[in-house]
Amino acid sequence: MSMTSQAAPMTGSETLPLDKYWELEPHHHEEGASTSLGFWVYLMSDCLMFAVLFAVFGVLGTSYAAGPGPKDLFDLELVAINTAMLLFSSITFGFAMLAMFKGDQRGTLRWLAVTLFFGLCFLAIELYEFSHLIHLGAGPQRSAFLSAFFTLVGTHGLHVTFGSIWLITLMVQITKKGLIPANRRRMACLSMFWHFLDVIWIGVFTFVYLLGMI
Repeated sequence: MSMTSQAAPMTGSETLPLDKYWELEPHHHEEGASTSLGFWVYLMSDCLMFAVLFAVFGVLGTSYAAGPGPKDLFDLELVAINTAMLLFSSITFGFAMLAMFKGDQRGTLRWLAVTLFFGLCFLAIELYEFSHLIHLGAGPQRSAFLSAFFTLVGTHGLHVTFGSIWLITLMVQITKKGLIPANRRRMACLSMFWHFLDVIWIGVFTFVYLLGMI
């Protein structure tokens, strides 16, 4: 008597094990990975915004409407001092990062305070320049050139202002919680942001001020 084996048909009540088709174990993501990615996306969008503002200034930079031009308005010595303030702040932020890597909390806070000082000096000089131009009657409504100038330089100044507020907040967090991994990530993000503003200002100094005086 021969025996034949037949595959039993699957009924509706039978289910296949899920682990053969889907991964049931949760994936492990490094802490803070999404923060770094999101911040890079933000920086790229900011870069695109400044590229548009530079392009607008390039188009409108010679539309003086019979009003004053760069040679009549800009004080290169004052702008050079302002540029030095921002460059020094970028250098001191680098020292703050080195102190953070060494685990020196006091050194980190000290260099961040110096960075904040240079950043506030930059803002003070920029506000003085704006008030001086407006006092001369060269406000943003005077010509397309001045509208583009105030928009580009003012947008950069707003970024430095928000960066300074972020810097103060970070100093408070480090004072309370120390150099924990979360604060180290925040330091790294703020460092990229601050150096990014430095690079943008070099473009402003070259494209707006220096080329405008030629």
